[in-house]
Amino acid sequence: MRRREFITLLGSAAASCFWPLAARAQSTPVPVIGYLSGREANSELEAAFHRGLKEAGFLETQNVKIEYRWAQGRYEQLPALAADLARRPVDVIVASGGTLSALAAKAATTTIPVVFVTGSDPVKFGLVASLNRPGGNVTGVTFFSNLLAARRLELLHETLPMAPVIAILLNPNNSNAGSELNETETAARTLGLQLVVVRATNEREIDAAFATLVQQRAMALLVFSDQYLYSRRGQIVLLATRHAIATSFSGRDQVAVGGPMSYGANLANTSRQAGIYIARILKGEKPADLPVIQPTKFELVLNLNTAKTLGIEIPSNVLALADEVIE
Repeated sequence: MRRREFITLLGSAAASCFWPLAARAQSTPVPVIGYLSGREANSELEAAFHRGLKEAGFLETQNVKIEYRWAQGRYEQLPALAADLARRPVDVIVASGGTLSALAAKAATTTIPVVFVTGSDPVKFGLVASLNRPGGNVTGVTFFSNLLAARRLELLHETLPMAPVIAILLNPNNSNAGSELNETETAARTLGLQLVVVRATNEREIDAAFATLVQQRAMALLVFSDQYLYSRRGQIVLLATRHAIATSFSGRDQVAVGGPMSYGANLANTSRQAGIYIARILKGEKPADLPVIQPTKFELVLNLNTAKTLGIEIPSNVLALADEVIE
């Protein structure tokens, strides 16, 4: 056999071995994450979620795809959005923005892994069998916002000790509102405070709620954790400032746009942890074996500019507890 013929034959044999491998590599499907949220898009929280994925080697548009579905506070849309993701199908679902997102995702599939981010008790709502051993196809991150309500009331009372009446703004469509209200009422009785509860599910009702607070001469307001109320944080902060009502929120974002104070979990970190869990599942771990994550630290954030505008002097003992002060 001539040398040229031998080299050609050798090359053909090598190509026949290589191309099937290359074809198989190219045909390996890129995993798809379904991102379901009861809220609007939030660049900070989504960036934190991506950081969690990146820590495990997953980058959107490179080796993972993400299908986003936003309910924007319209919780009634969540079941249809979750069902759409399950039909596609996706490889895993992250259910962010409240308990109803998680419940919708769980109802949509018993086989696709689900990682939730919620402020409620996932055992109480039937999302998992237990925090340490979730069981089934669901696990995630919880920050127990209802249990933080009592501490938020205490901090607001310490800031405004002369306010005998503290108002509560909640969304009655939020599945966690009842338990959060129960915790707050218990704390109010201990502190000897009177509560005025107002409810809102849309912009008009938020305006009406503040009109009621003005009539009640409320000086302080506790806004419950809720994705719709979060989406209307600008409106709430504007009305509270206009009517000189000191308002406490559950997250830093509301303080960043002018709210005077917040106390709660670092939501960016909870989103990052969800990204880490998603990555671990994509690498082969089972949700049933991943304990529900609970934050060990909560943040008090104060906006001194807003406090000054409202004529509030933050007591030194409260100021000393602050994790962040906006001046």
